[in-house]
Amino acid sequence: MSGVPSDKRNVKDKQLDQFRVDDAGQTLTTNQGLKMAEDEFSLRVGERGPTLLEDFHFREKMTHFDHERIPERIVHARGFAAHGEFQVYDDSLKAYTKAKFLTDPSRVTPTFVRFSTVAGSRGSAETVRDARGFATKFYTEEGNYDLVGNNIPVFFIQDAIKFPDLVHALKPEPHNEMPQAASAHDTFWDFVANNQESAHMVMWAMSDRAIPRSFRMMEGFGVHTFRLVNEEGKATFVKFHWKPVLGTHGLVWDEAQKISGKDPDFHRRDLWESIETGNYPVYELGLQLLPEEDEFKFDFDILDPTKLWPEEDIPVKLVGRMVLNRNVDNVFAETEQVAFHPGHVVPGIDFSNDPLLQGRLFSYTDTQLIRLGGPNFHELPINRPVCPFFNNQRDGYGRHTINRGQVSYHKNSLAANTPAPASEAEGGYAHYQEKVEGHKVRKRSDSFKDFFSQATLFWNSMCPPEKQHLIDAFSFELGKVKNKSVQQQVVDMFANVSVELASAFAEAIGANLPPGSDGRVVKTSPALSMLNTVKSPATRKVGVIVGNGFDGAEVQAVLHELAAAGIQAEVISEKLGFVTGTNDTRLEVVHTFLTAHSVLFDALYAAGGTWTNPRSAKDTAEFLKEAFMHYKAIGASNDGVDWLQPAGIVSGVGIVVPSPHLTEFVPAFIEAVAAHRHWDRSLV
Repeated sequence: MSGVPSDKRNVKDKQLDQFRVDDAGQTLTTNQGLKMAEDEFSLRVGERGPTLLEDFHFREKMTHFDHERIPERIVHARGFAAHGEFQVYDDSLKAYTKAKFLTDPSRVTPTFVRFSTVAGSRGSAETVRDARGFATKFYTEEGNYDLVGNNIPVFFIQDAIKFPDLVHALKPEPHNEMPQAASAHDTFWDFVANNQESAHMVMWAMSDRAIPRSFRMMEGFGVHTFRLVNEEGKATFVKFHWKPVLGTHGLVWDEAQKISGKDPDFHRRDLWESIETGNYPVYELGLQLLPEEDEFKFDFDILDPTKLWPEEDIPVKLVGRMVLNRNVDNVFAETEQVAFHPGHVVPGIDFSNDPLLQGRLFSYTDTQLIRLGGPNFHELPINRPVCPFFNNQRDGYGRHTINRGQVSYHKNSLAANTPAPASEAEGGYAHYQEKVEGHKVRKRSDSFKDFFSQATLFWNSMCPPEKQHLIDAFSFELGKVKNKSVQQQVVDMFANVSVELASAFAEAIGANLPPGSDGRVVKTSPALSMLNTVKSPATRKVGVIVGNGFDGAEVQAVLHELAAAGIQAEVISEKLGFVTGTNDTRLEVVHTFLTAHSVLFDALYAAGGTWTNPRSAKDTAEFLKEAFMHYKAIGASNDGVDWLQPAGIVSGVGIVVPSPHLTEFVPAFIEAVAAHRHWDRSLV
């Protein structure tokens, strides 16, 4: 198993051992274990005759192949996953919950995390503009707990009954099955304009949050309001957060589109390679805790899934740390067959009356029944809890458990009424007792009717470049909408969020400008802007463009310092193999100008040297120009400095050259790489 020393494997790793098989060096058999003497030819009548029905090996092999595909997820179909471990920092949460994995700092809880896009099919690109799933399965000693969330803390709709409508509108349009993995089309924006509760989520979806740099640099949110319940039965409302230690960073839209063509597997490749090289992704679990008595303290309904709890009003308490330290052994068996469900809870965690959450508690089990072939999906290795399970459920597709004995019902005397329920003191799960009364109605509380104030809060909290990116995103998306009425409806709708925003994209798409002015909501939340995130050079990928004859001592010194800062430097040159510099310095070439592209790197270092092919000078200029246009750090030393001017780069923020000493150049370049983007510059 990659990345995990044998003496550090957790209980889930060891449980999965019985299901792992290495076929290398083994004798071919049927699925029943029968050794076969031939696997090239079907059994037939004579060398040129018909195939015989009695060829059980052919039938078994072909039948299995015919059924290798299961229905993909309707949403979140394009996903990738990894194993990890979670450990809480201390026992301070005992005041709020009796969940043992959240209160015992000595426990190491195995986890499995699946990241995904929402709209696209399994074959779609990964850097599309979309929300991202962030689903975590905790294999606790009390049973599996699933925290099934997104990288955006709110959602489009308030009630689960509208979820099929949302997805139908978001997916490719049924008359022509276009566009794939994109929201830039008529039906989606028609839905938005006519379901205005979506305003807040749309602001997030049009922001840089919807085009993350990597899964490793992406926040996660439980979205809904849940409850924690302590040993005394006291409940506290809670929202869950995952905070990446590398900070939260996004792509540039032009860059994201180009990556979709250059490497549609960009995000999964990044996650896989990071774990394989030991650069394990790390996230801190944060909780927003709200006493029940404060439920009505705010100007929004805390149960409304289109609303967030501003971190400045309800701080996020960092309580634990999750490290993803092992890649999957088989994507289908693990990533595709994993079954998440927000209803998989443990004692100490309960639900709220969030109407979207209430619907999800039904929908997820119902979905797994069709995807995974029946009610026994919990018996698949990736879904099995690490603790034993006993009940009176029997039979069904895919049953693995071999239950012994004659009893399969409750109550009974033949088995002393076992399996028997456990009391709360024995760890039995008991639902939180909440008084509920009222008429049966199809209505929504008036407290859910404010659709725009938090969308305005989001706009107010953005820095100037982020605001421009929002304007550009709306302009692009609505520029793809063919129906002029839908375009105008969206302009008029988002004038309720910001007249400045709506006017800007209205002008871009040729719609009528909305009347009015801004000023109704002036509050800001600095936590919403990625300008205020952690900035670290660790694990950043820097492309080193180098030709033969480079200054060996200088370039080696730079690469050494970059590695010490945790930066991954990969050499780009004219051809694969090795490139040679002075002092017989040789560097292995990982990429050529044909196999790589500027958009696949966080920054570039022009190290100098000479080219044998005149085209390489042009390729170098294009790489540098593209990096400059995408606001990335660019370092250049020795004769690599001469490569900047042909790219149209004279100077600018984030452009680092020796001035005058190399000892000053490297720290400055590392700092520029850590900054992620340098917005305040333009081509000369």
